[in-house]
Amino acid sequence: MLRGSNKTKGMRSFALGGPVAKIVLAQPRGFCAGVIRAIDIVDQALDRVGAPVYVRHEIVHNRHVVEKLRAKGAVFVEELNEVPAGEVAVFSAHGVSREVEAEAKAGELQVLDATCPLVRKVHFQGRRYMKQGRNLVMIGHAGHPEVVGTLGQIDGKVWLAGTVADVAALPLPADAPIAYVTQTTLSVDDTREIIAALQSRFPDVIGPDVKDICYATQNRQEAVRDLCRVSDMILVVGAPNSSNSNRLREIGEEEGLPSFLIEDASQLDPAWLEQVEVIGLTAGASAPEELVQGVVDRIRAYLPVTVEKLDGIEENIEFRLPPELRKLGQPAPAPVEG
Repeated sequence: MLRGSNKTKGMRSFALGGPVAKIVLAQPRGFCAGVIRAIDIVDQALDRVGAPVYVRHEIVHNRHVVEKLRAKGAVFVEELNEVPAGEVAVFSAHGVSREVEAEAKAGELQVLDATCPLVRKVHFQGRRYMKQGRNLVMIGHAGHPEVVGTLGQIDGKVWLAGTVADVAALPLPADAPIAYVTQTTLSVDDTREIIAALQSRFPDVIGPDVKDICYATQNRQEAVRDLCRVSDMILVVGAPNSSNSNRLREIGEEEGLPSFLIEDASQLDPAWLEQVEVIGLTAGASAPEELVQGVVDRIRAYLPVTVEKLDGIEENIEFRLPPELRKLGQPAPAPVEG
């Protein structure tokens, strides 16, 4: 692994087109297994039945991914009442409530559920804690699609805590038995703080280990911390509404580096490059690698650079596609005569 220390002090200033700079790519970066699975589901559905295939909300939080699938024939809708009866409907990787599932069944839709298996795991954990008679707290951001879906998958009252202050405001007695689950794309550090606040206020608290938070979230956050040790600035490729991408940028700022979140190369400001020798480059879990390479090419248009990859975890996790996908487009079996 590349080693070094932050260079925020005493950085060399040079004009664009001057001395050779270095781009260091984080490892891992970009697509995770859940995102790959979700995109594959839409792609294969289009291959099997042709356009249109309807997708509820953004399949993942990335405009470029959505536009590419739209060009192939995917139709993105906000609500299922926009989908004609009997058509193929895909649920996004963030998951949906039971109410949405029931609506799809009532509309006789052919449902393909692209919910990330790690999000499904949170649903199962929450239900199990509820059956144990515990007060369930979900650590997450209000209004995030994953949080909305999870709250709608669990019967009973679920308290939402996005900050330590939210924990202090919970209208529960100190002796209440508590369990917690977490939004998968949250910061590991922020999750630890909220868990610690729960444990400080309530003596009886159980929940999954912090390591149970999404592997991709952890890996990308650890990789960007390593990147900060050898970089003068951090560029994160990702969507502005991507929780995990925003957290990668925040980590760079916390480490004392100028850090910027950009959707693609068109948002790169050449002024950011004028006082740096080493540019750390990473991407959120829903950003395709082609956007990262586009940023590399754009930087090369401004100044000569070398490119290195930081040593890191090689992810080889794959999630199975839903069995309903294999049946899609196949003729219904002939009735058995008897």
